[in-house]
Amino acid sequence: MTELVDQYGRPLRREVLTQEIAGPTLAGLRSPIAGYPADGLNPMRLAQILRGADMGDPQRYFELAELIEERDLHYVGVLGKRKRSVAQVDVTVISASDDPRDVAMADMVREWLDRDELEDEKFDILDAIGKGDSFTEIVWDTSEGQWRPARLEWRDPRWFEYDRRDGRTPLLRGGESGVSQSIPLEPFKFIRHTVKAKSGLPVRSGIARIAAWAWMFKAFTQRDWAIFTQTYGQPVRLGKFASSASDTDRNTLYRAVANIAGDMAAIIPEGMSIEFIESKNVGAGSELYERRADWLDSQISKAVLGQTGTTDSKKGGLGDSGNKVHQAVEQNIEKADCKGLAATLNRDLIRPWIDLEYGPQQRYPRIKIERPEAEDLKLLADVLDILVPLGMRVSAGEVRDKIGLADPAPDDQLLVAPPSKALPVIAPSLQSQQPVAVVKPSTAPADQIADRMVQETAGGIQGWLAKLGEMMGAATSLPELREMVANAYPTLDTAPVAAKLADGFVAAQAAGISDVEDTGA
Repeated sequence: MTELVDQYGRPLRREVLTQEIAGPTLAGLRSPIAGYPADGLNPMRLAQILRGADMGDPQRYFELAELIEERDLHYVGVLGKRKRSVAQVDVTVISASDDPRDVAMADMVREWLDRDELEDEKFDILDAIGKGDSFTEIVWDTSEGQWRPARLEWRDPRWFEYDRRDGRTPLLRGGESGVSQSIPLEPFKFIRHTVKAKSGLPVRSGIARIAAWAWMFKAFTQRDWAIFTQTYGQPVRLGKFASSASDTDRNTLYRAVANIAGDMAAIIPEGMSIEFIESKNVGAGSELYERRADWLDSQISKAVLGQTGTTDSKKGGLGDSGNKVHQAVEQNIEKADCKGLAATLNRDLIRPWIDLEYGPQQRYPRIKIERPEAEDLKLLADVLDILVPLGMRVSAGEVRDKIGLADPAPDDQLLVAPPSKALPVIAPSLQSQQPVAVVKPSTAPADQIADRMVQETAGGIQGWLAKLGEMMGAATSLPELREMVANAYPTLDTAPVAAKLADGFVAAQAAGISDVEDTGA
């Protein structure tokens, strides 16, 4: 039997595929209890944490990345928005060919993907957007004599480190037992997803690396803001007493002034007074801290979503056109995330599964994660209304797919076009003497005229169709095709075809008049 290997040429060990080998260990190196490196964070400590991650020990960096998500409402909001937008996109499976064996492989994958847990699993895999890397352990099931992924278990990235020789190869911290030397990841056992905010080492490519600095400075701003609010948010209370006041009276006045801050109530002896002094620059000082915090939030939005228009509301923005630009940027990022996730699942899950169940293949089923493009149905109908009568052959199934309609079943009641009514032909000499006559189609003259019109106009129409075909091949969307047709229309030579059609209509009118006179109608 052919030995199965992963993309790095490492042979698999079947005995470990059905076990959990990367779980937490209370007494080993993979502790479920994380540290809190964000407490008291300053620029020097942050630089040390990032430098340690570069040297192959990213544990404190991953702990910091998780704490930033817990403590920054804006960061977790935009990051969650990006992850959920991809997690909710439908997954489709494409078979390698129409061969029954390839179709059976695709159906097997398709049936497994139709699970309620899939959305949560995709969300966990997309943890790589923030941290740069995510690791998911595949627990395989063979209880029914077939290989099948039983569970996809997200593993804390703190339980992995990187080979110091290249800074890229992930290692399982503590090995299978959790207390031994770190080992490379087992083939066919892990889904490793990497998302790059920039090129470089995986541990330096996550958004959390960039957001850590903004979060630290924002934490400084929020702390100073809280101190400022506590100090100047309430007026200064100034107590006055007479020079003859005793120590007891003075202590009573002091307690009264102090209690007003918290209790907002106090009593003082007669002859004493309390004055409230309002700060004149409280509003301006508070706005300074708010603007700084908002500015840092907007920088995080740019790092995560590529723009700020869909997260931060600002006066005097770009309006509807600006929002469309921001949405387009967000959609481009979503497409990139979808393609990256699909590529990872095809490499680390689908292909190993097919190899285990069917053996190595020349071609494999593939999954696609993409949001269907919104079709301009009115434009599509207008284009079809023009091209189909000119002779272009269009698949009805393809049109139904674009519209979103299923193929009708044999016993379905179908919607059909209403029957066309025969047009009246009016003899000019008889218009004032008798009512309009409805003429039955005359087979021989009408067929002859129609055949002659088709023959004489075919050359011009074929030229149009050739140009339209070139436009359809070059256009990337229906709006672009519409613009190309509109721009090319003035250059189309329509005079010969129009002249032939005019002659044909005159001949048809004459034939109709002749039929009316012959029948005596």
